[in-house]
Amino acid sequence: MDDIELHRERILRHVSPIITGRFVGFQASYTREVRIGRPLALAVFVTAGIAQLLAAIFRMRPARRSLKDLRKGPEFLVTPVRLRDDLGQTYEIEMHGQLPQSALHRGDLVQVRTQPQADPTLPVRLTQVVNLTTMQPLTPRIPTQWSHLGPALLLQAVVGLAVAGTLLAAWLG
Repeated sequence: MDDIELHRERILRHVSPIITGRFVGFQASYTREVRIGRPLALAVFVTAGIAQLLAAIFRMRPARRSLKDLRKGPEFLVTPVRLRDDLGQTYEIEMHGQLPQSALHRGDLVQVRTQPQADPTLPVRLTQVVNLTTMQPLTPRIPTQWSHLGPALLLQAVVGLAVAGTLLAAWLG
């Protein structure tokens, strides 16, 4: 057995929704991609395509994106966060998105609200943190599916849906 293994800190997975402890620090960040479901991407793609067809008829420049680009989804920053409770046990949780650098300092007393992730092998996800040292509530912000699709494409999808609904109503009526 190596000396390194004797001194390796044991990192625990926490299961309750609220953790109170001291902020130990942030670990190295990395990015993770959120995939958008095929039905949603296909519905937006088709209905926006109807509006794009109308825009082409009236010689306007619509926003165009491929179905592959829509399915790819937004990337967001994942930062493992370590906390130590009163018993000296260290917990690792994941923070999705970003917080201001000055929001947390090593040794700050924090209360963290967590949520389990879809993949049970991943640590719980931080949804909100209250720095009890400064009494500052903090919520990391991450990109959503809707922000990834963008207002222009969503507006085109709504227009395309309205045109398709109108044509369907005229055809049935």
